[in-house]
Amino acid sequence: MPTPVELVALLVGAFFGGLARWFVSGAVARRIGETFPWGTLVVNLTGAFAIGFAAARGAGRDPAIQLALITGFLGCYTTVSSLSLQTLALARGGERGRALLNLLLTLGGGLAACAAGLVAGGRLG
Repeated sequence: MPTPVELVALLVGAFFGGLARWFVSGAVARRIGETFPWGTLVVNLTGAFAIGFAAARGAGRDPAIQLALITGFLGCYTTVSSLSLQTLALARGGERGRALLNLLLTLGGGLAACAAGLVAGGRLG
């Protein structure tokens, strides 16, 4: 059972992660446009990098930090549910190629970004 400190850490991280997702995704969509889910892609790729970086820096060693940063902040910041909904919307709208591109960029880019975060985090210490 999580301690009260761990629960508060999770709640605070989730609160700020949700705000960051809303801000970044919206800013990208307003800047680039919404004909492709660029905002969600940017959020997922930067989140993948951040989780790799945090893991390399040992964020998982302290349960409160792991709950606040990885589970709370990054869990609310990244968004597989939006990825799924937007990809299906593209496919149902007859844009199957763009739907596939969204999946490939998010999955391939996410793996690459996470690996880059692990490398960057490991090189700092």
